[in-house]
Amino acid sequence: MGTIKNKVIILHGWTRTIDKWHPFLKELDKKGISADLPKIPGLTENLDKVWNLSDYAKWLKNIIDKEKNKVILIGHSNGGRIAIAFTNLYPEKVEKLILIDSAGIYHNELSLKIKRTIFKALAKIGKKLTSSESMKNLLYKLARESDYKDLDENIKKTFINLTSVDLKPILSNINTPTLLIWGDQDKTEPLSYGIKMNELIENSKLKIIKDAGHSPQYTNPLEVVNLITDFLKN
Repeated sequence: MGTIKNKVIILHGWTRTIDKWHPFLKELDKKGISADLPKIPGLTENLDKVWNLSDYAKWLKNIIDKEKNKVILIGHSNGGRIAIAFTNLYPEKVEKLILIDSAGIYHNELSLKIKRTIFKALAKIGKKLTSSESMKNLLYKLARESDYKDLDENIKKTFINLTSVDLKPILSNINTPTLLIWGDQDKTEPLSYGIKMNELIENSKLKIIKDAGHSPQYTNPLEVVNLITDFLKN
């Protein structure tokens, strides 16, 4: 595949490191696709205040405004949530949209209710809990988010803001050509959500990665890259 004229921007998910993206980026490069993977405030870059989804859309606009042409957006998980919100607000800036096991459809199952409740409690009384490390660790274990225990209060509140938004009502507004890539064993953003997005985004197609979980770009990088390159050829 030849070099594409549109800049490819990848929005990573809720992670504090981009190391796992390297094999995927190498496979993209083999196909002649150079992609930017910007650091996202609050995750791989510092954040000094609480943000909401609109703040992330504005942040992304500042990046994309520097480009002369439309961009190709690839968003994984929470990065997909940001990409959806941005594309809805600024469709004229996005040539194609690629969502990998994307967040965006509101979850209200018991596990996430518990997680939100615990994060809200930690956000409100986090400083009081600092004297009881064992209590903090227990709460994060209950939330099944032990990796989040070292995040500051701004990020915890930002997490609540993001996961409380339901983008389902705006999905039908998106006319940008969209590729949905989903692991059929995803427990974080189940395949049923990918099917729903495919139903609501009119100009979209859904490709399913067999036996893959929430991050097929890590476990099946070549398969995901092949789907992306096929999509970008058309």
